Amino acid sequence: MPQSTDDLIAGLVDELKPVARLRQGRGMAIALGALLAGTAGMIAVYGVRADLLAGQPDAMLLLSSGLFLVLALASSWAVIDMARPAVGIHREGWGWTALMAAVLPLAALAAIVSAWMHGQPSGLDSDGINCMRFGLGWSLLTFAVLVLWLRRGAPMRPGRAGLLTGVAAGSAGIFAVSLFCPHNDLVHIGVWHGLTIVIAGLAGRVAVPRLITW
Repeated sequence: MPQSTDDLIAGLVDELKPVARLRQGRGMAIALGALLAGTAGMIAVYGVRADLLAGQPDAMLLLSSGLFLVLALASSWAVIDMARPAVGIHREGWGWTALMAAVLPLAALAAIVSAWMHGQPSGLDSDGINCMRFGLGWSLLTFAVLVLWLRRGAPMRPGRAGLLTGVAAGSAGIFAVSLFCPHNDLVHIGVWHGLTIVIAGLAGRVAVPRLITW
């Protein structure tokens, strides 16, 4: 038993070893690699939309897939940054990107309500279940990479880290699916593609805190 405070401190730190610093750029490169790998896998298995092959992509495809890509990157950056504990730092930039992406499902909901009010079909199709299923499936690669990164660090808010991990993974997965999905209508993209991200975010909020707790 140490006889003095100095001996006690020396005993506590004697076996400590330096660890590699978590570099945000490296983490982002890994997350981007996972996103690209998932996208490449989706394309290799199911192919690419006809308008992309023809070099004439639909405007809705460019808008929606661009929003999902930006949301995936912004959320991944936030998750990687949260692995490094810090006091007094606000990491809310991802929220503006999420609000921007939320325009699609809100607009789709408005279109459905308007159609119902005028006695017209809502335009909501059941094919979107496949998009959602594929999106969640291909999101697992990004999800796994971000969880492993969080386990290397010490996130101070595991719940928020989990939510953002799910959002990033879901956005990456549905971005990959959007390059194959033949639908261009707002209702399909806003409901089914948007719902994929919501489900992934909720799943991450529940699962990730348990996965990163030592």
